[in-house]
Amino acid sequence: MSDYNIPLWEKYTLSIKEAAVYFNIGMNKLRKIIDENKSADWVLWNNSKALIKRKKFESLIDTINCI
Repeated sequence: MSDYNIPLWEKYTLSIKEAAVYFNIGMNKLRKIIDENKSADWVLWNNSKALIKRKKFESLIDTINCI
């Protein structure tokens, strides 16, 4: 599969590494948040790989003051 170079702000899902860059949150912190919210609607599981639904996670971030 070729690399389409889609900008992060246009992707539907982000890997943990991409989300860390996009949201300016550490990868370990993101993994901890995912582990604590495994069935959240902003997490998409591809086998054992967690992907973050960008817009839904943005909505979550908008509602909290501290991570």
